[in-house]
This record gives sequence, C-alpha cells and structure tokens, in this order.
Amino acid sequence: MNFQHTEDRRMLADTLNRFVTEQYDFGKRERITRSAEGFSADMWRRFAELGVIGTLFDEAHGGFGGGGFDIAVVFESLGRGLVVEPFLDTLIVGTAITHSGNAAQQDLLGGLIDGTRIVALAHGEPQSHYELARIGTRAERVAQAGNDGWRLRGAKAVVQHGEHADLLLVAARTAGAIDDEAGITLFLVPANAEGVQVRGYRKIDGGRAAEVTFDNVALNDDAVLGTPGDGFATLERAIAHGVLALCAEAVGAMDVAKDFTLEYLRTRKQFGVPIGSFQALQHRMADLLLEIEQARSAVINAAAALGGERRARERAMSAAKYSIGRIGARVAEESIQLHGGIGMTWELPLAHYAKRLVMIDHQLGDEDHHLQRYIALGQA
Repeated sequence: MNFQHTEDRRMLADTLNRFVTEQYDFGKRERITRSAEGFSADMWRRFAELGVIGTLFDEAHGGFGGGGFDIAVVFESLGRGLVVEPFLDTLIVGTAITHSGNAAQQDLLGGLIDGTRIVALAHGEPQSHYELARIGTRAERVAQAGNDGWRLRGAKAVVQHGEHADLLLVAARTAGAIDDEAGITLFLVPANAEGVQVRGYRKIDGGRAAEVTFDNVALNDDAVLGTPGDGFATLERAIAHGVLALCAEAVGAMDVAKDFTLEYLRTRKQFGVPIGSFQALQHRMADLLLEIEQARSAVINAAAALGGERRARERAMSAAKYSIGRIGARVAEESIQLHGGIGMTWELPLAHYAKRLVMIDHQLGDEDHHLQRYIALGQA
C-alpha cells in the first residue's frame, strides 16, 4: 500500500504549516489561551476560510476530504502550533452527525464547516474511567404538552469549549445497566436550553473546558441523533476519528519538541564544545528519534484503518493511542532533561509542548486503557 500523501494533501500541509508558523506564533497562542474564551473566534474563522475545517468532512456533506489521511495531515500541523481552537470536537460531533443525522441535522454541518457554529462533545463522566459505554446520565421518555419527548438528567466532565458551544452532543442512557453498550442514545442539545448549567475553567495545557450538568432538560424527538438506544456504534465511530486526530496532533508536537532539543544540543556549550558532541547525549537523542518514527508509523496505520471494518479499525486506534501515550511521555521527559533546568521554564515553548503531550495521553483514553482494549479486541 502506498502511504505517500497525494499532491493535494502535501499542498494542504505546506499551506497550513506556513499559516500556523506565521499567524499563530507562541506569543499569540499564549494570549489566546489566557483569554476568557480560551480560543480565538477570529482565528477559527480564518481557519475556516482556509478550508481547514472542510478538510475534515467528505464532499457528500459539504467538505472536501474526510479520509483518515486528511484528518492526520490537518491535526499534525495543528499539533506543531499547539492550536487550541475547537477542531477536535468539531470533528467528533460532525462525524456523528454525518453517520447518523437526519436531513435537518445534517444541515447543521454547514455551520460547522464555515466556523459559525461551535459544537462540543459531552460524553465523559467523573466515574466513567474512559469506558465509552459507562454512562450514568439518563434520559427518560415523557409526554409533554401532548407531545412525546425526553427529560435529560446528569452531569458531564471536561467538556472542551463547553462554555462557548452552541450545541452539545450528549450521550445518555435510555435503557440498560450503566455499562451496557445497548441503551445509549445521542442527543443534540442546545447549550442555552433551560436546565443546562455550565461551569468553565482553564486547562493546564491551554484553553478552557467545562463541567456541564443537565437538570430535567426538556427535549423533543428532533434532538435524538439516530435511533434511540442504538447510539453506541455512532459514538464509537466518532471517537475513533477523535483518537486518530489526537495521535496525529501528538506527532506534530513531538516533531517540534525534537527540533527544539536538537537546536539546543547544537548551541549549548560545556567545556568549550556543544553538548550535542557528547556521546551519551547522542545516544539518547538517537533513541528518541526512533521512538518518534514509531509513533508516526502508528498514526499511518490508524489513518489507513479508519474507513475499514469495525474491529480492525478499533484495534488500530487503540494501538496508536497506546503508542502515542507511551512515546509522548518519553519525548516530553527526555526533551526537558536534555535541556536541563531551562526546559521547565514557562517562557520556553518546549515546556508547553511537553504538557500538551502528557495531556493528550489522558484524552479519549490513556495508554493503560487502550492497551487493555487492544488485548480485549484481539480476544473477541
């Protein structure tokens, strides 16, 4: 199989890398992450105008990409700049809508692609432990004003950009035990609906997230995405896209951390010579370069498997996420150690890349979770 990028993807990568380098420097990124919004609406609009958001969706749904390698190219470039705009949740929620949305719901995709509508995934809960099917938030069927509808109760944790989202994709249990795959229903909930309460906070790696609670939120049948009780397959597919995106983002961040470290080894001197001439440090750096290439290979494998059969797809995603978690932590640790004490300073961009690599491991399942999942999928 040929894993070389097409000319269109290479052009996209070159354009996006140049845009991020010139328009999203570290100083600007810091100002954005410290803002009340935690992202820049202006930059989000400019990314949309470049066609970056559209690359995440296929032509049938208003985009011009949507494949695994399209997603990988975009997120690797975003990782190089530590971009904090809501690309990940736009991809996950948009994928769920393209897979299971009715005609009216799919009309929402235009607002996602042109950057005028902010969406967020509200799935994780304080006790879910990364398990997709472990959902305590409940939705009950009720009759309201003569029309059948739903009442939503529960709480969701670490909802990215939850304070400023227009629409939330909420996973709720409508039947079964708390960890059953059957009985999960997905709802598209307006963030300003009565009973939705949001508490925002800053994240350690930049940007903002929120805790969201649902207190008897009234919803009609139009809010249901797909078939009631059968939302797990849609959720799993959408999360797979998110896992690939995070892994590609991590590879981009690793490349920058590697470049920073190589430059430091070439310029920092001890005993009158660059410290990069010391054999012990050369060996450590060589090992790190091999690990980063292993991570890149895992992302390529995951991108190739994204459109395939469910079990092969999920095993490839878990394998990639496990590799990224392990290698990302090592890149963060080694890069800082090779820099010495200066590697920990706030003013040095490297420290922020290290933090982001560590936090990527904890999004959508850490390395321990995905190792166990990979094994379980192999035994199924």
